Amino acid sequence: MKRKNFETILYSAAGVAAMAVILIAVNLLGSEFKTRADLTQEKIYTLSPGTRAVLAEIKSPVTIRFYCTRGATPTAETVYLQNYAQRVEDMLDEYRQAAPGKILAQKLDPEPDSDAEDSARLDGIEPMTLSTGDKFYLGLAVSRLDAKQAVQLTPDRERLLEYDISRAITRVIHPQKIVVGVMSALPVFGAPANPMMQQMGRSGTQPWELINELGGDYTLRQVPLDTQQIDDDIKVLLVIHPHGISDAAQFAIDQFVLRGGKLIAFLDPLSLVSGRNQSPMMEAEQGPGSSTLDKLLPAWGVDFATSNVVADLNDKMELANRTGPPTEAPAFLNVAGAGINTNDVITAMLSDVWLPFAGAFTGTPVAGLKETVLLKSTTDSELAPAFMAQFSSSDMMNNFKSSGVEYPLAIELTGRFKTAFPKGPPAEGTNAAPQTAAYLKEGTNVNTVILVGDADMLADDFSLRRMDTPFGEMAMALNGNLSFAENAIEQMSGDSHLIAIRSRAVEDRPLTRIKKMEAAAESEYESKIKDLQDSLSETQQRLSELQQAKGNNQRFILSPEQQAQIENFRKKEAQVRNDLKQVQKDLRRDVDALQTRVEWLNIAAVPVLVSVFGVSLAAWKRKRTSAR
Repeated sequence: MKRKNFETILYSAAGVAAMAVILIAVNLLGSEFKTRADLTQEKIYTLSPGTRAVLAEIKSPVTIRFYCTRGATPTAETVYLQNYAQRVEDMLDEYRQAAPGKILAQKLDPEPDSDAEDSARLDGIEPMTLSTGDKFYLGLAVSRLDAKQAVQLTPDRERLLEYDISRAITRVIHPQKIVVGVMSALPVFGAPANPMMQQMGRSGTQPWELINELGGDYTLRQVPLDTQQIDDDIKVLLVIHPHGISDAAQFAIDQFVLRGGKLIAFLDPLSLVSGRNQSPMMEAEQGPGSSTLDKLLPAWGVDFATSNVVADLNDKMELANRTGPPTEAPAFLNVAGAGINTNDVITAMLSDVWLPFAGAFTGTPVAGLKETVLLKSTTDSELAPAFMAQFSSSDMMNNFKSSGVEYPLAIELTGRFKTAFPKGPPAEGTNAAPQTAAYLKEGTNVNTVILVGDADMLADDFSLRRMDTPFGEMAMALNGNLSFAENAIEQMSGDSHLIAIRSRAVEDRPLTRIKKMEAAAESEYESKIKDLQDSLSETQQRLSELQQAKGNNQRFILSPEQQAQIENFRKKEAQVRNDLKQVQKDLRRDVDALQTRVEWLNIAAVPVLVSVFGVSLAAWKRKRTSAR
């Protein structure tokens, strides 16, 4: 009996020891193979196809030096930064596994007065100054041969982490920067303060964030609005609100496109940014700041009316009001969902784009050109006068009439372009003879032009949210506006791999069903308001006619007919107001019910599934035990 007990203990101990050895071996082997399960629908924590395409282009190894201060005094800031640094390390491990032998990662701790700190400074990595006064290094240096790119890492750009790393790799394997021309009537490069502003203690304007971002990837060159030629080394021309562009400049753009140059033009029927930069006298002389390419678009079969803007009940936004509740602005669009072309690489991964007072592109492209709509309105939209959008959103809501048309807000034209100047270059002056120099009449190859119906969307005020943090002022994307512009430039410049990476930086899932319910109810709401106003105007007109028909001595006495008319109108007004209240109640009830169902589904779905699984497993085991 004792021998049997001893054998049982011995075998049990041996089994436990064997199991421990097996577990340790499995852990050691598993630690060498890091893997993660990305359960997000957009797979935002998985290397994108764009990154894998970039890695596939690497011919010789790329070295990534990761600098992170490890021995910092534990505080809320340092713990937060070190947790972020761990996520950066995980991302670098993904790169190494995706490109074995091509990505060489080094981890360095730049302690004060150490060789690692000297290396960080040589690589262009600047330390952050914490609230305690300590310095904290967090950055990457990507190098290959003689090319090197520094990447400052900050938590506010975590959603752009993959893009920043892949962009740095792209820059070192393709060190030659593409030249991008920028033509604009707006101070996109910033502007110094004029003498009057200096006397008032005001400084000039800084370059737009779009220009800062592009400056790191491309060689930017300003092109004036009266230029007569686009330099041959410019591969992409970015036109932003060409207000006052000369015919000579349009001819230069025409020839640029025909010889294979890529054009991206942001036009605008009503530029808010332009109005801010004009004095009242200039605005009175030049108008509210519209822009188009009036010589080029008709030649391509495209019409862009600068007198109208697109208003949309589904895509409208609410704007803050200093003196009251937010104001509904049907012409200030937030294009999302079906309004974004998910089949085009430029817009495939964008979630929303803001377009304040955008114009529509109509017409049919000429033979040889194909149109692809990148952004569009919904069918609950209309073309409204630009002056009405500028001064009264409430009037637009009251008089709104859906056209049933999806208006193109951004389009892509592809094909062989023909010149918009068949008679040759325009005359330089009113009395000058046309130029006779040789010029292109048709493009030799297929080319692409992108046209967008709004330019304000690129301004910082409509694309970024700035906030003060312990690490200084930081800017975060409000929407996909800048991603749209940068995607378009990368696509047109031939560097399309980064598009699928950066576009994942802004992930927003609008509640489309709720928005449609609100739009439908508000459409009914506004229709009843319009009926009430029409009834009021009709009654007032009738009262005026009755008043004129009376004698002078009865001018201030209400007749029984007038009294009856007023009483009927008051009853009708009360009934309409009650109907409006009921519409609002029904809308709120339906929206609340939908939101409640979504919330309960999110809260209860997982516990219910776990419970069902547990009960099912218990029932199965019970049945199996009973069968024995």
